[in-house]
Amino acid sequence: MSKHESINYVEFPSRDMQATKAFFESCFGWAFTEYGPDYMSYSGETIEAGFFKSDQSASTANGSALVVLYSERLEETLAKVEKCGGTIVQPIFSFPGGRRFQFAEPSGTELAVWTDVNPG
Repeated sequence: MSKHESINYVEFPSRDMQATKAFFESCFGWAFTEYGPDYMSYSGETIEAGFFKSDQSASTANGSALVVLYSERLEETLAKVEKCGGTIVQPIFSFPGGRRFQFAEPSGTELAVWTDVNPG
């Protein structure tokens, strides 16, 4: 159920819809619903998202908001991202309360993954 005036859906640009889909399916186990060649959606446990065909990509370098995923095992997630074809944009670093890294999926859109300082 959606909460009044809260973020409940995020849309990302994708230069290559099939590469984006293959990456998120193999790396994170996401399942997509395709709505033709130019749009697909993902429905997860905490948020829903969509990917739309675009010549652009979202990155912090061009002022985009950064969507951050959570991981209980940050190093394992980083290894999966690399194995599945993601590019590490910023290696693991610490910040107050946790650690994170940033990556670009094969279509160029940047996301981050974080973990607690003391997960569990």
